[in-house]
Amino acid sequence: MSDVAFVVPVYNEASVIGDVITEIRAVTPYVVCVNDGSRDGSAAAIVRAGGYLVDHPINMGQGAALQTGIEFARALPQIQRFVTFDADGQHLVADAVRMLKLLEEGDLDIVLGSRFLGEVIGAGRSKRVLLKAAVKFSNVTSGIRLTDAHNGLRAFNRHVAETMEITAPDMTHASEIIELIAANSYRYREMPVTIRYTDYSTSKGQASVNAVNIAVDTLLRRVTRQ
Repeated sequence: MSDVAFVVPVYNEASVIGDVITEIRAVTPYVVCVNDGSRDGSAAAIVRAGGYLVDHPINMGQGAALQTGIEFARALPQIQRFVTFDADGQHLVADAVRMLKLLEEGDLDIVLGSRFLGEVIGAGRSKRVLLKAAVKFSNVTSGIRLTDAHNGLRAFNRHVAETMEITAPDMTHASEIIELIAANSYRYREMPVTIRYTDYSTSKGQASVNAVNIAVDTLLRRVTRQ
């Protein structure tokens, strides 16, 4: 897949990012890792594994890291398809490949991964309840009906990469991307994917209070855009 770039935001993932890059490089050499102010050895691990290293000198948030990575990847002229992929090993490269094949058919601009159409491994009841509440909230505020609102696995074409400007620097970027799908009339579809929660990825996850912050930020952004 020489026309595909994976964009991976990285923050203190030195212990796992090498394996994630190795798995991705089995399908494409273009693995753009945005080291978002990590204080561990993430940058060195990215270089050792053969990823493209893009450095944020300070931690700016996952939304900002994604936007930086997308801008870097779209500067590579051969890249026509883009994947956003989490650094903690919770996504499967095989799922991304299936999403890219669907995108290649040309009828869609963006394919969104859905854990609730697919499989969730290792998630507790409280996390499932919180994630499904987020889906209901997103469906109301964005006007787009999805089954999974905050899945970091997405595949999209160059048109989306060139027109989707993520301004939310933190975790609210996931809600903003859904809003941009509606605002820009992107053709979209969800695809079943598997999410693997491990002790490691769970320890890196968001605190429940952040869900409240995301909801407030989403409402504020909606008000300011009106």
